[in-house]
Amino acid sequence: MSKNREVPLPVDPSNYIDRFTAFVEIVKILRTDCPWDSAQTNESIAHLMIEEAYETIDAIHKKNDSEFAGELGDLLLHIVMHAIMAEERGAFNLNDVIKKISDKMVHRHPHVFADVNVESTDDVMKNWEQLKKKEGKKSALDGVPLALPALLRAERIQHKASRVGFDWDDKNDVWAKVEEELSELKEEMHNGKNKERVSEEFGDFIFSLVNAARFAEIVPEEALQKTNNKFTKRFQYVEQKAKEMGKELKDMTLGEMDELWDKAKVEL
Repeated sequence: MSKNREVPLPVDPSNYIDRFTAFVEIVKILRTDCPWDSAQTNESIAHLMIEEAYETIDAIHKKNDSEFAGELGDLLLHIVMHAIMAEERGAFNLNDVIKKISDKMVHRHPHVFADVNVESTDDVMKNWEQLKKKEGKKSALDGVPLALPALLRAERIQHKASRVGFDWDDKNDVWAKVEEELSELKEEMHNGKNKERVSEEFGDFIFSLVNAARFAEIVPEEALQKTNNKFTKRFQYVEQKAKEMGKELKDMTLGEMDELWDKAKVEL
């Protein structure tokens, strides 16, 4: 049965603090009045936060600011919802969340809020890692989530290791490592006797490529996603052209499909 609740409105629509306060009230009402929202827990919607993050990234890459703003709103909904659910079980509240991140930003930026001098971005990153160590971090790699996609996790691991000086001095050495790992992979694949060894060498090869991408200031996860999108568009082009010809791909020769693929490369 409808409760016909009034929608909380900001006192001053031009004031983002008033808007935020009204939004929090909306989420609280949903937690009490909506059967679906009230049934959720931090655990039940955790995976949705990851999905919303990727949709936000998609909007950024598409350079669609209207969609970008909407996706950031979806992320904000999850942050507020998680905080409200935590407050309901007596863990913490939204104020605690904001205080923690505010305190952290001030503490980790002594070159802005204190008397530490820095000359470059590298200095900022080194100070950041030193401060995290003082905060109780046992490893420079602490904070890299296990659940990250493998390519992104590899990049983050290498990036964090480089901040403490564990890195190549010369980018030519990086490519030499790529060639070394490729050679070892080919050798294991040629032997073809131990699939576990082949898998391990394949992982080493990809890891070395991620390192090379990092030196070229390329985010490998994003680069592969762009390639995935490019392949998808071209493949769907081939499917569409085949359909227009009254054919299905499974009935076409590889040569016929290659011809359509070459056209897709020109047009897309």
